[in-house]
Amino acid sequence: MKKSRIKFIIVAMLAASAMTGVAQPYDTRLTVHEQEIETIIGKMTLEEKIGMLHGKNMFSSAGISRLGIADIEYADGPFGIREEMEPHSWNSAHLTTDSATFFPTGSALAATWSIDCAYAYGRGMSREARLRGKDMILGPAINIQRIPTGGRTYEYLSEDPLLSGMLAVAYTRGAQDDGTAVCLKHYALNNQEDYRGFVDVRISDRAMHEVYLKPFEMAVREGDAYGVMAAYNKVNGRWCSENEQLLTRVLRQQWGFPGMVISDWGGVHSTVDAVTAGMNVEMPGSRFMGQALLDSVKAGKVSEEVINQRVREILRVRLAVKPIDPKEANQKPVGNAEEMATALEVARRAIVLLKNEDLLPINPKQVRHIAVIGENAVTPMAQGGVGAGVKTRREITPLEGLQTLLGHQVKITYCKGYQSYDRESRNKRENPLRKADPQLLAQAVKAAKKADLVIFFAGDNREVETEGSDRKTITLPSGQDELAAALAKANRRLVTVIVSGGPVDVSTVSKLSGALLASWFNGSMGGQALAEVLTGKVSPSGKLPMTWPKALEDVPAYATGTYPQEMSSDTQGDIFVGLVNRQSNERRQQLIANYAEDDLVGYRWYDSKEVAVAYPFGHGLSFARFGYDHLTVKPTAKGLDVSFDLTNTSETDGEEVAQVYVARPQSYLQRPVKELKGFQRVALKAGEHKTVVVSLRRQDLCHWDEASQAWMSEPGTLQVLVGGSSASLPLKAETQLY
Repeated sequence: MKKSRIKFIIVAMLAASAMTGVAQPYDTRLTVHEQEIETIIGKMTLEEKIGMLHGKNMFSSAGISRLGIADIEYADGPFGIREEMEPHSWNSAHLTTDSATFFPTGSALAATWSIDCAYAYGRGMSREARLRGKDMILGPAINIQRIPTGGRTYEYLSEDPLLSGMLAVAYTRGAQDDGTAVCLKHYALNNQEDYRGFVDVRISDRAMHEVYLKPFEMAVREGDAYGVMAAYNKVNGRWCSENEQLLTRVLRQQWGFPGMVISDWGGVHSTVDAVTAGMNVEMPGSRFMGQALLDSVKAGKVSEEVINQRVREILRVRLAVKPIDPKEANQKPVGNAEEMATALEVARRAIVLLKNEDLLPINPKQVRHIAVIGENAVTPMAQGGVGAGVKTRREITPLEGLQTLLGHQVKITYCKGYQSYDRESRNKRENPLRKADPQLLAQAVKAAKKADLVIFFAGDNREVETEGSDRKTITLPSGQDELAAALAKANRRLVTVIVSGGPVDVSTVSKLSGALLASWFNGSMGGQALAEVLTGKVSPSGKLPMTWPKALEDVPAYATGTYPQEMSSDTQGDIFVGLVNRQSNERRQQLIANYAEDDLVGYRWYDSKEVAVAYPFGHGLSFARFGYDHLTVKPTAKGLDVSFDLTNTSETDGEEVAQVYVARPQSYLQRPVKELKGFQRVALKAGEHKTVVVSLRRQDLCHWDEASQAWMSEPGTLQVLVGGSSASLPLKAETQLY
């Protein structure tokens, strides 16, 4: 070994002496009742203890009423509180008081790049959970978006661990400060929906910690998350629900997590292995952690001290969260003005302007007739597909938002344009890539010819993007590319709005459109927010939380041939769908998901492989213009302070998300070309100038050392890059990390 390499290891170990694999202390509200908990456990029978370790109803687990310990009530859905279900089925209880606000979904929240929005979002979710009598929100969903086709890409936050982690911390704090526990999901590496119930993820330890576990670690250690949900899949050969590495060594020992682990619904596969690895509650039934666990304790296969520890972890959460009297739950309306206002603020900041050739904002003095084309202009997105939805009291569609804001000044004509992929189509397993409907296309073209401006609503819906299955392609469904070509030929003034939860192929519509926006599944107030952006009432300020590739084959998991996996004909369907439909879900084939791209996820891959993309990570335009200047980097005890001047050089007020990346070209380690290490959303009036300081934390500049199982700091030269997207970084400086 070279002397320089030896020196690096010694210095790195000294620099990281405080960053060992042993759990670091952090402020937690879960350990303030330890003596009371010991007294409670001492009064419990073994049967009562076992009774707490599995589901009681579909969305609750048992307490001990004789000891004053209430049941734990779970709120399904990370972007809105799901309607009430019958106790032991997936059927609606058909209440009239169980509505909720439909908050923008995960990718939309991430597009805000706003810590304040994430905190308000979590608080809003908690306020509604409390009114509905819930103790724990099954969210936030914070898995890394490894593939754009993932069925839950819309639910997850980002392809970047730091952005995901910082938003997850804020969401967690917002919810728990208000009194409701969170349950981080899905722990861990649940990055695909196809065959998630039996795929085995193989990944290097370093990539796992630096990319896929990082958001969970941040939410646990900085957000004090009370709950974690074990995922369906395997990781390195063991089910997540019984994975000793994930649940014991990492979660409990390295991170010091004192809370409770809940299984995904139907995701437990054993008794002894699950409870000893750290599983607290099997949901929704008791197949493995009911009578079978009681028998295992009596047979000496599981010690009662292990049971006591699992109960202790549950009681920490139960005593930290004030129970709601069942008589008070679902008595007051949910989806009130304050939560709707939060949903609106998030939606406004989530919309990403991808392209604009002076078509926007809409000027009603010049545009007198607008043709709104596309079924996504009128399709509610609160529900659909498999998994959690929201029975919202209100959802403003894009057409409604435009009519409210412009209807008294501008004539608006609506045409359906295409037939959306719906639940019936999905049940019949039809291909969403059908051709355009000739009659609907002709009607849309006729309307486009008469209009001053065409707004085409393309993209997916909640039946196309759904839990339980991944999209087979990112091509726009329902013949939308064909329709876009016809609309552009009829009227050159074409604005396209992409309604989706994740990336789609915009190679056709981007060329044809003078303006292109991503509006996501943007919640109850999404239509109002979009109308405000289109008209310039609000300047767009969202930034892409994931890369939009040019083609699916460019995506690292596809390029390396590790996704999709090859399936044999005897492989059965999805684990959750089988549970819902009470069907056999035998999993005969073990599939391997080899994460061959390692840590080169998203923009890291495209940068390193020099692959051109449609729109880069962090991209987003504004009606304002921003200038960056005067970069300085100052080492501090906690890391680096990155200071620069940001100026609004336009006559329009706006908000910019300034992004800070770090490159380590001289590193001894294999590293991406650059990595996001800090960001800040800044509001600037027209012509206003601000000096912005973004503090980079030393722990975020560390790498995971597999040999020592610890975070390590590598000394040496850092390049600091600052700008408005991962592909637009006009400022550059070098500094030394010691």
